[in-house]
Amino acid sequence: MVVQLLILALVLLIIPFIIGGIFVDVDREGKKLLFRWVSGQFLLWAGFQLLCVPLILRERDFSSLAAAFLGYTAALVLLATAMGIKRWPERKKAFSWSLMRKKDGKARGMELVLWGAFWGVLLFQLVQAVRLAYADGDDAYYVAVAAITQSSDSMYTTLAYTGGATGLDIRHGLAPFPLWISFLGRVSGMKAAMVAHTILPVVLIAMTYALFYLIGRRLFEEKGGQLPLFLLFTELLVLFGNYSIYTPENFMIARSRQGKAALGNIVIPFLLLLFLMLLKRLQENREISPLLYLLFCATAVTGCLCSTLGALLVCMAVGIAGLLGSICYRRVRVLVPLAVCCMPCLCYAFLYLLLE
Repeated sequence: MVVQLLILALVLLIIPFIIGGIFVDVDREGKKLLFRWVSGQFLLWAGFQLLCVPLILRERDFSSLAAAFLGYTAALVLLATAMGIKRWPERKKAFSWSLMRKKDGKARGMELVLWGAFWGVLLFQLVQAVRLAYADGDDAYYVAVAAITQSSDSMYTTLAYTGGATGLDIRHGLAPFPLWISFLGRVSGMKAAMVAHTILPVVLIAMTYALFYLIGRRLFEEKGGQLPLFLLFTELLVLFGNYSIYTPENFMIARSRQGKAALGNIVIPFLLLLFLMLLKRLQENREISPLLYLLFCATAVTGCLCSTLGALLVCMAVGIAGLLGSICYRRVRVLVPLAVCCMPCLCYAFLYLLLE
């Protein structure tokens, strides 16, 4: 068990952080520890989707996908390492560990209290997400798909409810988030159901709050003391957000292992963060890094990995934000690369209409 947990920590925490070093120069956020972790994970998710769907359509076995994705991951690690070596003289500025802004006296004391409350509530949520069992009908399919894929070495050709053979499930095969859980189980040796119910809630909920932290730093740039208060109120909304089984809060705490939960609580907030970075550069009339467009593209592909609806939502969000930004700041040229970033979504939507 200890070895399995160490492998999962390597795959879910350390490797994404290393790969996120590719985006150190994308903006000032690139030097943040949390941004590196999240951006690296998005690049991994995007690659998983691009490798997975063609293999599913060709009805290849799961081992082929696992081998291909391991090769993709190794290539990204080597690339990020090479880029890090190239930036070695500036290594001390590569990322920042600081969560708090420097303050003195009473203001700092109050901020410490707020940060302490935030960490306490976060720990409570993580423990409850793992400790409490939740009866959800979707688990009867999605977690079962992950478990069957790991045990049978097939992808979407086995019925999740009965274990019998069936034709290729195109609708779910175009958004294969459960197969990523199967991959985690394969490389660690842990059962996919255990990964889904005990490991992923901790990692994905922590990633959600990491994104809220990064967004909060943008929203409260000149008011650093309000950042922990913003995060604390966000936690309270999550704690009392179970007024319906369809709320983002319910998906975040009780159904974090599902692709739809990742879409609503991770992909869309990360997209909002990228919008803040893009619009800030447009406002300051600065050049936009190609790495930022790469992150937009990775986010679009990850949205398709999480849900077939993600293709539509990401395209709509990018189109509206890009159009408004180009009009407000008179930078019409920004629409072209943003449209290119949305092309993967259009391709997956076309595949869905064609094959379904």
